[in-house]
Amino acid sequence: MDDQIDFSSAKVSNLNCIDLSNPDRHNSVSLLKQACLHSGFFYLINHGISQGFMDEVFAQCRKFFNLPMSEKMKLLRNEKHRGYTPVFDEVLDPENQVKGDYKEGYYIGVEVAEDDPKSQKPFYGKNLWPAADLLTGWRQTMEKYHLQALEVAREVARIIALALDLDVNFFDRPEMLGEPIANLRLLHYEGQASDPSRGIFGSGAHTDYGLITLLATDDVMGLQICKDKDAQPQIWEYIAPLKGAFIVNIGDMLERWSNCIFRSTLHRVIGNGQQRYSVAYFVEPSHDCIVECLPTCKSENNPPKYPPIHCSAYLSQRYKDTHANLGTYKQH
Repeated sequence: MDDQIDFSSAKVSNLNCIDLSNPDRHNSVSLLKQACLHSGFFYLINHGISQGFMDEVFAQCRKFFNLPMSEKMKLLRNEKHRGYTPVFDEVLDPENQVKGDYKEGYYIGVEVAEDDPKSQKPFYGKNLWPAADLLTGWRQTMEKYHLQALEVAREVARIIALALDLDVNFFDRPEMLGEPIANLRLLHYEGQASDPSRGIFGSGAHTDYGLITLLATDDVMGLQICKDKDAQPQIWEYIAPLKGAFIVNIGDMLERWSNCIFRSTLHRVIGNGQQRYSVAYFVEPSHDCIVECLPTCKSENNPPKYPPIHCSAYLSQRYKDTHANLGTYKQH
């Protein structure tokens, strides 16, 4: 493992910046393709979600995490991955982490009524919500954000489709993002300083599981990427926060779809002793979607590198691998 990181001399990565309001879609496709081939990360600006509303989302996020632990634990995540995740609940890099991630979180998924047949599926169902008198307007803010972020994600997916020589609406189909698995996750890093040499990380090194992730952050530096996940030693670079922008990255499903043309990027969070808040929005296709090599990404000389997989089975296994067994909380 590397030594304790010197924050003052850390390298900051230069990312492409895609403007969703730019009428020149060819330019956006070119920038995205370059980003996905180079780092798997890019900034997204003028995405249509106002700064005022983003400020409200972060204000409500802080209100929840400032609640007493007894109140937060009443909303402990369930088997559908809805609700509160305490510090150490997630271990993203078990080979290098001593305890787990020094972060707490809150999952909010696609809301599906209990009497809807879809609620039987792993990532659909009712969300857990704090009592309305405890956090006024909290649920309404998060539901509104969930819907707005999904529209941004669909627009990014259209640019991805064009970058992979597919029809612009490829990902809009019902089995893709027509009925997606979309998880909003509020995150709070409590201020524990990371020390990679001792296995202490805000968030361990990992790749995201799905199609794309939209990340909004406060102005505290912490996110790092490793552009070549196979390199030894690994080279880590910071991603600087950019006011009003999403930091977007591609996940493992898009790597599988694209036959490794676009590769998911290893990333982690290094704490510097300051509290840090971020809001992640993970976008995956529908439960029944079969993720298999795209026709534009294979040839006689480049056959598919992965077998087809069902989206929900793949996601369920990844969540199981990285989260604590809920039984451990019952024991305590």
